Amino acid sequence: MVHTVRHKVNFYDTDAMAVVHHSNYIRWFEIGRVEFLREAGITLNQLMDDGFVFPITEVSAKYVNSAKFDDELIIETTPEALTKAKMAFTYRILRASDDTLLVTGRTQNVFTSMETGKITRLPDTYYNKLKAMLD
Repeated sequence: MVHTVRHKVNFYDTDAMAVVHHSNYIRWFEIGRVEFLREAGITLNQLMDDGFVFPITEVSAKYVNSAKFDDELIIETTPEALTKAKMAFTYRILRASDDTLLVTGRTQNVFTSMETGKITRLPDTYYNKLKAMLD
């Protein structure tokens, strides 16, 4: 299942060369991931209230083309793998006006106890919602 969200490039997202600074794409991966979770019926606030955080343990990005100020982007987020301890996503960011591929990427997140800081297994209440999004 591919989840899409649109995002407009802000002026402060650009650098001295008038293109989007590379670090912003990682932030936009997060926008896609958070919206994917929301569509699954899970918010980060709920996870934290229940004592879980969802930190990234791996991230990669391949930059293909540049975005500029005021471009409208399409952030595509696809769940790649899920266990009770971790989840991986792949991403594609495209310019909406012409469907030009800008960046591809991947992240891996682990479910972690806020109390201990250690990787933990996600309860079925959350796991089943995520699993349903992959089926």
